[in-house]
Amino acid sequence: MRWLGVKWRSSILFRVITTTFLLSIILISLVGSILFRQISSGIYREKSSGSVSEAQSLYEYAQGQLDATLYLPSLKLQAVVAKILQSNDPTAATTPREVVLIGSPLVKKSNAKFNGASGNIDLTSIPNSLRVSVRKFGAAKWIRGEIRFQDGTRRSAIIVGNAIEIPPQSPYELYYVFLLTEQQTIVDFIGRLLLFAGFLLVFMIGGISWYVIRQAINPVRDAAEIAEQLTAGDLNRRMLVSGEDEMARLAISFNEMALSMQQQISRLENLSRLQQRFVSDVSHELRTPLTTIRMASDVIAEGKEKMDPAAARSAELLQSQIARFESLLTDLLEVSRFDASASILELKDIDIKSLVIQSIDQMQAGHPGQIHTFFPESDVIASVDPRRIERVLRNLISNAIDHSEGKAIEITILDTDIEVAVGIRDFGIGFTERESERLFDRFWRADPSRSRLRGGTGLGLSIALDDAKLHQGTLKAWGAPGQGAHFVLTVPKAPGIPIQDEPIAANPNDDSSTSFLTFDENDI
Repeated sequence: MRWLGVKWRSSILFRVITTTFLLSIILISLVGSILFRQISSGIYREKSSGSVSEAQSLYEYAQGQLDATLYLPSLKLQAVVAKILQSNDPTAATTPREVVLIGSPLVKKSNAKFNGASGNIDLTSIPNSLRVSVRKFGAAKWIRGEIRFQDGTRRSAIIVGNAIEIPPQSPYELYYVFLLTEQQTIVDFIGRLLLFAGFLLVFMIGGISWYVIRQAINPVRDAAEIAEQLTAGDLNRRMLVSGEDEMARLAISFNEMALSMQQQISRLENLSRLQQRFVSDVSHELRTPLTTIRMASDVIAEGKEKMDPAAARSAELLQSQIARFESLLTDLLEVSRFDASASILELKDIDIKSLVIQSIDQMQAGHPGQIHTFFPESDVIASVDPRRIERVLRNLISNAIDHSEGKAIEITILDTDIEVAVGIRDFGIGFTERESERLFDRFWRADPSRSRLRGGTGLGLSIALDDAKLHQGTLKAWGAPGQGAHFVLTVPKAPGIPIQDEPIAANPNDDSSTSFLTFDENDI
């Protein structure tokens, strides 16, 4: 059943053929049953009409023979009754029939002297409802039913009954039983013929449908397969163009789309390589002049006490902006290494608690008492790159301080045997669902004016995500306007062991309506 479900969901051809088969079976069964009933009813109706007419003539003849025994001494009553109870010999002019003679009930005594039947028919097999109707109306009545023989066999028959009088004035019921053996054989043959024709028609309709639909589905299937290969990176695949019909036009349009997409991707790849090369070259080229400028600014700063206040202030601004410029260049160089897949880990067994405490001490200088920590009592040892993990922590803590609006910040560390997680939770402005879509984009800032004031470059979260990926870890973010944000960094304690659990849930409220983002190694 599972295979049928998968096939039904994944194959248009299977769905169409199955639906065609089912509808064909229903329609042909309905038409066949109606046709069979009409034919069989016609056959039995014709037989009934002929049987009643024949039985009526036989009643009149039998009654005439019985009445004649009163006037013709040569006719003996017993002989006439015996002749009436004889089965006929089937010929071309007659139909097989049996005869049953039963005395009608009298008030004070039984009337069964001449009871009898031909062909070993059981007298009690005549339906009581038919006998009551014959006695009540005294005319020919008939019914289609089953007749039972004395050996226990049963056969379908038309039973025609009429009242008859045996001299002197003895009421009897005379029944002619017309067996439906021949008609039943014809009806069974017609039923088998209709059943065979129905099955043959269903399979013919299914085969024709499969052939016709396959001609329409195959090009679509080919287009789907080629589209999957294009998605996988094989941009040289094209559809085969055959003929000039709608499918040929589809193939031409598809191939043109694939060619256009290949050209666009090639242009974008070239542009991306040029941009990466530009960022890398500019970052490296600016290092030398920036070092010279930095040395010059240090010399100027040493003599600012002898300068007038305006010049001293300018020297301070020069040093702060050079420091900001150096930070930007460092970030750009790191981004260029990630783009070139040249970043490597320098793993060391280190206490994650000490890294977090060190990052807090560096970032909390101007915000004493704002950060609250929830750490395990024992050391949390993990094999990580201390420089990169510390950079991630500094970025996340700095981001929390910048957006906390002066409210408390909670930092939690939890670990298992396999992984360790650090959660940084603030209760500040948070972010909207629309902002969350670009949260880890390079150079993106939710509030440019705030970033300019704080000196942010928009690269911190992007680099933090790349560092987490490099450790085969994850960086998850949750946020809601006015409720703050929660960033959770999870990394394995040992390299090469995948993360199996999340010690800290990114969503602190378990609120399904709150924005929730997950970033892993497949994110861009």
